[in-house]
Amino acid sequence: MIRGLYTSAWSMKANTKKMDVISNNLANVNTTAFKKDTVVLESFPDVLAVRVNDTRSRLNPSGRVGTLELGSDVGEVFTYFNQGQLVKTDNYFDLAINNSSTGFFTVEFIGENGEARELYTRDGAFTTDQEGYLTTKEGYRVLGVNGPIMIGSGEFTVEEDGTIMKNNEVVGQLLIRDFTDTTTLRKYGNNLLERTDETQERAFEGTIVQGYLEQSNVNIIKEMVDMITVIRSYEANQKMIQAHDNTLGRAVNDVGKVR
Repeated sequence: MIRGLYTSAWSMKANTKKMDVISNNLANVNTTAFKKDTVVLESFPDVLAVRVNDTRSRLNPSGRVGTLELGSDVGEVFTYFNQGQLVKTDNYFDLAINNSSTGFFTVEFIGENGEARELYTRDGAFTTDQEGYLTTKEGYRVLGVNGPIMIGSGEFTVEEDGTIMKNNEVVGQLLIRDFTDTTTLRKYGNNLLERTDETQERAFEGTIVQGYLEQSNVNIIKEMVDMITVIRSYEANQKMIQAHDNTLGRAVNDVGKVR
């Protein structure tokens, strides 16, 4: 009976995490190149059940009853990096990565200690800062193969390999990082990603298209269906806890009553 309370409570906790992830996905439906998350559940390890202070049985002197599971818990939050749909904007500042789900723009992030490091994004809605450097909407400078890219004012064109042309001259080339396993990347915030010690690179085989933006890969209909499923599961576990609580109450107040 107590086991049922633990199982239902842990399931409610897992469903709460799933609801948080689904809500975040829905909130970013219109965020450029946002990658949806999903919660992966895993079962608790089997627990050995033992009869406490009862080893008198000749058939089972160890007191071991068997194994049991206490339900499931959140194993990980998995991110889907499949490419979203490309939408034409005709804005020469807008860039998108095509034919590759593992390639990313590289931006310069300045930490609190003043040190610069690389972060990665699929959001190609770029602009320029006051000094004329190509930046993200949040102000992070976009990196080229030779460092931050100075664009200045005026229009420019971007070739499929990321080469930036202005007035028939090469002003830089986008630094595109392509990773062999995107599951080793971690979300950092502001639609940015960071690498881990397990992250490995490979040659970029996609193309850069100008005047397009990549949409979020969130399917709003599927997310709404998943939300309804989570709500129903949460309510079912809530009713089970109430049922166990009522049974425990009767066991304490009625069954154990001395007449």
